[in-house]
Amino acid sequence: MPSSEGNPAVTADARSFSYHAGAVGPTFTRAIAIEAPIELVIGGSPFAVMMATPTELEDFAYGFLFTEGIVERPGDIRSVDTVESGFGWRLDIALSGEKLKTHFARRRAISGRSGCGLCGVDDLQRLQAPPRSLPSATPVRPEAIGAALAALEFRQPLNALTRAVHGAAWCSLDGRIALIREDVGRHNALDKAIGAVWRAGGDGRAGFFLITSRCSFEMVAKAAIFGAGTLVSLSAPTSLALERARTFGVAVIAVARADGAIAFTDGGAETPRGLIA
Repeated sequence: MPSSEGNPAVTADARSFSYHAGAVGPTFTRAIAIEAPIELVIGGSPFAVMMATPTELEDFAYGFLFTEGIVERPGDIRSVDTVESGFGWRLDIALSGEKLKTHFARRRAISGRSGCGLCGVDDLQRLQAPPRSLPSATPVRPEAIGAALAALEFRQPLNALTRAVHGAAWCSLDGRIALIREDVGRHNALDKAIGAVWRAGGDGRAGFFLITSRCSFEMVAKAAIFGAGTLVSLSAPTSLALERARTFGVAVIAVARADGAIAFTDGGAETPRGLIA
């Protein structure tokens, strides 16, 4: 159990394992990423339980509520109090009066795993309602994507320590990584990054997201809700991710490696918007 928010890892004893001889050699200590239940409580009523790494939880709360459609601007959230509870954490969230009333009118319960993206959805038609159309975004140059990828390896301290977490970086249009958030859940990492940028008054048209996980449809939707026109992923996209990207007008650049990437969608233009200025 984490002793306080901000502790992303614990240690465990381990031994090397040989396929010929089994566990061999001396015992050594290995860093292990923390995965803990995070309960989001809105207006005193439980709303969601997500499995996450207990760091940057206020960023997570802001990003999660924004991408869930609970709030529309940072001022809709009056406060987020972080409380250690049992073997996890509780986020007591106070909303403005109007948003709290709206929330209780559309309330749904979410009990989620760290890799869950549809937990609690009781109406599949909700998947057909995209966010507002994205405004025209400044194209991201190929060299900017390359620069962000080159810097990414040195900006993931928890993953370097544990090899067990995802990263989501917010990058400026010149490829500089402005911030990065890590978490055992890919959605959580992106929500944390969105929350941090959103709270600071960031504009989705001023950069792009770089994620280390696969590019699933929820990741595209979250980027689109924030207003980011380009999503770069180290892994490949799913079919629904590409369908959503075309609907939302998001350029998906995936299977990103040091020597190049694959442009899958272009936001409606013939030339990939995420690669060609």
